[in-house]
Amino acid sequence: MFLVAFDPVAILRAALPFLSLLVVLVVIHELGHFFAAKAFGIKVLEFGIGFPPRVKGLVWKRGETEYTINWLPIGGFVRLLGEEDPSDPRSLAAAPRWKRLVVLFAGVFMNAVVAVLLMTASFMIPRERDLSGALVSQVAPDSPAAQARVTGEMRDGSQPLQGLQPGDVVLEVEGREIKNTNELIFANRLNLGETQHWVINRAGATLKAEVYARGHPPAGQGPTGIRIGAPSTCLELGADGECVRSELLYPYTESVWYPPWEALPKGLGYLGDIVVLTINEVRVSVGGGGGGGTGSGGPAFTGPVGIADQTGEIIKEAGWRPLIEMAALLSLNLAIFNALPIPMLDGGRMFFIFVEILRGGRRISPEKEALVHFTGFALMMASVVVVTYFDIARIVS
Repeated sequence: MFLVAFDPVAILRAALPFLSLLVVLVVIHELGHFFAAKAFGIKVLEFGIGFPPRVKGLVWKRGETEYTINWLPIGGFVRLLGEEDPSDPRSLAAAPRWKRLVVLFAGVFMNAVVAVLLMTASFMIPRERDLSGALVSQVAPDSPAAQARVTGEMRDGSQPLQGLQPGDVVLEVEGREIKNTNELIFANRLNLGETQHWVINRAGATLKAEVYARGHPPAGQGPTGIRIGAPSTCLELGADGECVRSELLYPYTESVWYPPWEALPKGLGYLGDIVVLTINEVRVSVGGGGGGGTGSGGPAFTGPVGIADQTGEIIKEAGWRPLIEMAALLSLNLAIFNALPIPMLDGGRMFFIFVEILRGGRRISPEKEALVHFTGFALMMASVVVVTYFDIARIVS
């Protein structure tokens, strides 16, 4: 079983696309530091693709900078002179504070720009949008959906029953058009902990509903307490009266794509949605409880091995086009992660500069700063090992 789980061909199919994406995105990140440092006259000692040890014969010296190819294909790096030691006038630490901030932020900026460009490109590529609809099939008693306030008039002029009802079709959530169940789930997760404004169709009447979305619902219930599916008609009943064969009422799709001037704001908006969605999911995961998450049963956090496995699944099930979106999201994650005030990361180094500003220009000693960054690096590597262990255990099982 162990050998079957670790089929080398499957591993290569999953790992190679992911590693290729990671290396390209990290190299782009490091190019931001590289060009900013060069522009300010800060000495760049080495620009490396991959991590050491070096590949012999693949080392070039151009001017004062070495360019290297390294054996560990998990990213890249730029080595600047005196990152904590200001003794050399051309070191990073000796540069004015604003220049140091620009150099450190340049990598984050590059990843953010790449994320926007890739997501814009993804909206320019035609895709099939499912138009099967989102039908409320079940409402849990005493759930927010059962207590939802419904306004409007039925087609005969009567007042509607309060609460969502089985058979309601969701048309909008917070102004977002809903055409399938996935769009309803996504819009719902964006507004956890809030009372959402829905537009529904009930027996041909268009109504409005105010539905609260819980962050920590009881087990077996989603944020609002409903089960959903695509509207369908039963073609065959079983002996127990249950439907055993059905077909969609609206088995349609539409091809959707946008010109660049429309794709750009849509790409920006989608990236913003992903940030909000991630914050909501992390908040729910950390807070515990029933979980208002995606309900996939997957881990709340994953590492390189888990992402590589997901990459393989995307290629196998949906082809290569979704990799553009995955690359955009990975680039955005790199930008956000590196901006965090964590020792060793760009954000951690920028944090020391802001501390220096608050201290009236008095900087923390290079030795202490280097120790903090080394400790942060060690803790981060330990975290990666732990997450990787659980990723592998999940894949094997």
